Amino acid sequence: MGGAGQGQCPSPGAPGFRDYRHSVALKNVKLGYTLLCRHALTLLLVPVAAFLSLELLEIHGKGDLHRFWSAASQTDLQFNLVTFAGCSLLLVLVAVSYVLLQSRPVYLMDFALHKPPDSLKVTHQFCVEGSKSCGAFTEQSLEFQEKILRKSGLGDETYLPPAIISRPTNICMQSAREEAMDVMFTTIDDLLKRTGVKPRDIDVLVVNCSLFNPTPSLSAMIVNRFKMRSNVISYNLAGMGCSAGLIAIDLARQVLQVTPSSRALVFSTENITQNWYFGNERSMLIPNCLFRVGGAAVLLSNRRRDYWSSRYELKHVVRTHLGANDAAYGCVYQMEDKDKQLGVRLSKELMAVAGEALKANITTLGPLVLPVSEQILFIVNFIARKVLKYKVKPYIPDFKLAFQHFCIHTGGRGVLDEMERQLLLTGSLMKPSRDTLERYGNTSSSSIWYVLGNIEHVYGVARGDRVWQIAFGSGFKCNSAVWVATRSTKRAHAAWT
Repeated sequence: MGGAGQGQCPSPGAPGFRDYRHSVALKNVKLGYTLLCRHALTLLLVPVAAFLSLELLEIHGKGDLHRFWSAASQTDLQFNLVTFAGCSLLLVLVAVSYVLLQSRPVYLMDFALHKPPDSLKVTHQFCVEGSKSCGAFTEQSLEFQEKILRKSGLGDETYLPPAIISRPTNICMQSAREEAMDVMFTTIDDLLKRTGVKPRDIDVLVVNCSLFNPTPSLSAMIVNRFKMRSNVISYNLAGMGCSAGLIAIDLARQVLQVTPSSRALVFSTENITQNWYFGNERSMLIPNCLFRVGGAAVLLSNRRRDYWSSRYELKHVVRTHLGANDAAYGCVYQMEDKDKQLGVRLSKELMAVAGEALKANITTLGPLVLPVSEQILFIVNFIARKVLKYKVKPYIPDFKLAFQHFCIHTGGRGVLDEMERQLLLTGSLMKPSRDTLERYGNTSSSSIWYVLGNIEHVYGVARGDRVWQIAFGSGFKCNSAVWVATRSTKRAHAAWT
């Protein structure tokens, strides 16, 4: 909870999702190409080193190297030849060392999705009747919630926690703990059984949950339940909204860069029980209609030998944070209303802020993933408009040329509609995200993993396919992760059977 995805149904009159295509900040273009140039040395040195090695092997195979050395030994060329050979060998060693030591690969070994029991399924009618029976809402608030549910894109098989669907509701710390433990423990159990990894083999643990932060922490609950090692490196991320799942992946990636031969477990979830709003402020009622129970466990590894059993390799993580802007910082805000009821307020500026965050994020991501042809067209168009002042339409890069699969955070139907329009995506590419929204609702930071699970279950992923995960979050943030499939996958996920 707390992510931008909540804002797809702002109050009437709210501004829409700002169109990034009509305005691209130069600083974002520079940042993207800076990241591209940062890897230019690697792209240059690897072919040079390979070419020199092949040439040396070919000369040696023909016997030319021995004849050349014999001739040099009879003249004053011998010293220069030794110097040249030594420098060439040193250059090759430096190039190879640079490539090998620059960064460790991060592989996704497997992931598991939480599927709650059928007893927790709720229909729209059940939600409406439950809101009426609790006696906390006015007639206007009930009508507003029913309207949002109809337009939300959620189906009649989403899940709410036991404390919310019980009559009367049972909102307390213990109920929230029980919801968290059920989601975390069952999902991690499933992942460990599937991969055959023992809890004591986990070196890094990262847990993210935005609005429920008990003491001991959620990460401590997992360490205690699974009896992990005392030296496990654990983190508990809070208050980072719906995009925190990718922040957790990025944190695990950075830790894996400095801990050789290690495995990382990342768990993403949100807790509904203690964050149900019982007031009548419209801007704070929307999360009740959209957020549902869910969670995802992801196992990462930096061991090169794990490449052969992995499913994906993490290529890029691009994070955008607009928190320096006051409007962006306050557009998703946890607070108490005038009656001291705690909830999350969504401002009217939310969709416009999300558009700005999207623009900054994909402008940085583009140079890292788009084909050279698209980058040239984009730069030429940009120079023509900004430098030469020609009146031409902005060129919209075709991200469909860079990715085969799109995992878009299921914030709501409005967000998915805008992402489809602005990224020029087809209905088939958007269908996994729409199906996830209908089946599971907005599960916050874990939603992108439900989308990937749907893609694997229904369509399959071919070796070499590129997957783009993108999510929005409070603060305000837009984060992207790029994965490349290391093998072809089409498997059944329990959450989608």
